[in-house]
Amino acid sequence: SSGINAEYGGKGCVFSYDPVGSYERESYRASGSASAIIQPLLDNQIGYKNQSNVDPAPLTRDRARTMVRDIFAAASERDIYTGDEVEISVIDANGIETIRFPLRSD
Repeated sequence: SSGINAEYGGKGCVFSYDPVGSYERESYRASGSASAIIQPLLDNQIGYKNQSNVDPAPLTRDRARTMVRDIFAAASERDIYTGDEVEISVIDANGIETIRFPLRSD
């Protein structure tokens, strides 16, 4: 579940759920069959974890789109359950923009 919530200062957020129904607000999260592949990449590229001498820059919309597309393309090569297309929904105060990218050409 994701969206923009006035309770959190109008910032975007993601809520992750565990198998027993508990939830947690997070800035980013991977789930599904390729989550073990995708989450470390998100931690490194968005959370700046395990990096030295890096000045964390705000994540732009264009960089986020490109990053999601590239990360899912990489995951689709290693995880047979990741589909042939990724659908990205950009949620902001103006509404929802949906973008689709093919992942495999074979």
